[in-house]
Amino acid sequence: METWFYEVVSIDGDYANLRRTDIESDDLKLVARALLPAEILEGSKLKYELMQYELIG
Repeated sequence: METWFYEVVSIDGDYANLRRTDIESDDLKLVARALLPAEILEGSKLKYELMQYELIG
């Protein structure tokens, strides 16, 4: 399994826009907040591994 790292760019209602930080990319990924840790804020750092998002900073 691969591991990817993201930053929460914005939160809009039930969704959050994530940007990958482990590679150069300007693309945003729209993710339902139900799949993310409840305590995320804009600027939070996430790790995605084994089909789960984990808050890392």
